[in-house]
Amino acid sequence: MATRSKKGAETRLRIIRAAADLFHKQGIHRTSPDDVIDASATGKGQFYHYFKNKEGLAHAVLQYHLDAIKTGVAPIKYDIKSWQDLERWFLTHIELQKSFGMMRGCPFGTIANEVTAEDELIRQDLSLIFEVIKNKLAAFFIKENAGGRLSRDANEDRMADFCLATVQGAMLVGKIWGDSEPAERTVQDALAHLRRLVVTPVARKPTRKASGRRPAR
Repeated sequence: MATRSKKGAETRLRIIRAAADLFHKQGIHRTSPDDVIDASATGKGQFYHYFKNKEGLAHAVLQYHLDAIKTGVAPIKYDIKSWQDLERWFLTHIELQKSFGMMRGCPFGTIANEVTAEDELIRQDLSLIFEVIKNKLAAFFIKENAGGRLSRDANEDRMADFCLATVQGAMLVGKIWGDSEPAERTVQDALAHLRRLVVTPVARKPTRKASGRRPAR
């Protein structure tokens, strides 16, 4: 029984991974169940045993991405601890895009571009993914602000939104033009803008301890 259960879990995961790749490549609406079945080398019976429809499969794919982000096994490192980590976060998006010949954008952005009013479950899944990513970015800025390393004009929430919007826009432009240079320049300009909010913490002056001596008369 345990062997059968493990085999079933592996089959389900194989379907999800195949669908994730196809959704990233061509979007959800252009991907049919038959496409996923062929790519995963499974059968229709297996597919419909685990997923009632394509919407259910899309939900599973987005949950798969979300789990990867939360557990730190996603291709992109989302736990930002330093400015070097933040720069790496930006540039890894572009490097991932370059690995596909600039023919793909963000896997979440690709799906988001297709969302309509009828895709409420998918929209909610995407909203949760972006919220988790935003919170990880904001956590870094909050830490920097608490350490006195950001100016008074800094707003951690808006800075996180700025990062997300920038990287999504940069990848979209890179995909449209098939060129990584505009995307890389946009990312560097974004980092330069963010670094303008960095200040040097003001060191506290040491307080003098009372000597315990009485003042001379």
